Amino acid sequence: MPITEHLIELRSHLIKISLAVLVIFLALVGFSRELYDFLSDPLVAQLPANSTMIATDITSNFMAPIRLTIFVAAFFAMPYILYQVWSFVAPGLYKKEKKIAIPVLLSSIILFYAGVAFAYFIVLKGVLKFFIMFAPQNVLPMTDIDSYLSFALKLFMVFGITFEIPVVTFLLILVGIVSIKSLEDKRRYIIVGCFAIAAVVTPPDGVSMLMLAIPMWLLFELGLLLAKVLIKEKTENALAANESADN
Repeated sequence: MPITEHLIELRSHLIKISLAVLVIFLALVGFSRELYDFLSDPLVAQLPANSTMIATDITSNFMAPIRLTIFVAAFFAMPYILYQVWSFVAPGLYKKEKKIAIPVLLSSIILFYAGVAFAYFIVLKGVLKFFIMFAPQNVLPMTDIDSYLSFALKLFMVFGITFEIPVVTFLLILVGIVSIKSLEDKRRYIIVGCFAIAAVVTPPDGVSMLMLAIPMWLLFELGLLLAKVLIKEKTENALAANESADN
């Protein structure tokens, strides 16, 4: 297929993705304030009785809920977005690659949702409690709604992407970029790397760093375990096929 036809097909898929996000956004925009209330509940629960959230910009009261609604629309549209990506790349894949790609896509969706849920229900509350607890006594915490939104969305994206580690580890081993033994030999360095990355991408506190570094390490171990099981099964099936062919 000529490059122009590929670009036309890509544009078609991008249009479908944009329309899907737009439709979900329009369905949710009437509930944008409720969505922001849901997002801000962990913070409001930690604030002192005489404290509240504030808007330091005249447009923040409108734009912050709208930005959140766009994120939520893309979040809910993620299965359809990945389906469109799959539809674009699938014609160029072999049958074996297609068999691998479908479970990988489904796992990626589930793990991303799990990462965002983990960040909201577990991490966010602990991080906010840590910051507010260490506030000076003569300082009354009043967080800007736009700043809080940016903080929360960054946290969600970091944990959503981090939870893809098992899939990434498995794919790297599967395509032969790294081996299981090399990863096992370098495990101590990988663990140190998890803590170093967590220290860079999370807010400057020990709680969020630990809550990211430890899951990163455990998710790496999960990806390694899956690779061991699946590649061993694949090897055994290949040996069985060779033995039956020889007989």
